[in-house]
Amino acid sequence: MKLSIIIPTLNEADNIEPLIRFFATHPQHEHLEVIVVDGGSTDRTPSLAQAAGAMVVTSEVASRPVQLNLGAQSATADMLYFVHADVSLPESFYDDIFKASQNYEVGCYRYLFDSSHPLLKINSFFSRFPMMWCRGGDQTLFITRSLFDRLGGFNEYYCVMEDFDLIRRARALTSFYIIPKSIKVSARKYAHNAYMHVQLTNLKAFRMFRKGVPPAEIRSFYKKALRLVDY
Repeated sequence: MKLSIIIPTLNEADNIEPLIRFFATHPQHEHLEVIVVDGGSTDRTPSLAQAAGAMVVTSEVASRPVQLNLGAQSATADMLYFVHADVSLPESFYDDIFKASQNYEVGCYRYLFDSSHPLLKINSFFSRFPMMWCRGGDQTLFITRSLFDRLGGFNEYYCVMEDFDLIRRARALTSFYIIPKSIKVSARKYAHNAYMHVQLTNLKAFRMFRKGVPPAEIRSFYKKALRLVDY
């Protein structure tokens, strides 16, 4: 199975090189196609990614759904895997996705945080459950090319919550699988904001999404509420 790994970036120089080298040195590297879609970084993200072995595509705008769709357009595999730059994957990720793909067209991992904060273990615990509010792009997302195309890709109207929108539409067509292993995700959002404040902000943003509030309004709320918010 060939796997196209698509990574949207914006100023991820501290994270991108080790992630690309992980893929480049993986035992299954010959079956991996790594595509970094940069949204106009002002640091060395594109050059570091290219030097480490990734194909680099440049987006005219810093917009995750736009970048993810650009990456999918450049991909040649029948299985797409969307990954954030600040995650750490298990060595078994290729085999995990291959095994899952025998029965499922779309899914993600559970997650753990790269922090020992005891309250973050609560978030990690709930990532094993199927409810929509337990999802998020940090968990990565594998999806077959055929299903992705049937869905029309990511809806670029969603400048935030684009992953929730895609998963919601995918679940209306097929079963969604959560791989019973954990990836490690960054807790940097919690390093600059109180735990409960982040939780309440996330909850309000999710409710706004469910109520159909325009994504631009959700994004504005989110950026005002939290420090160090990704684009």
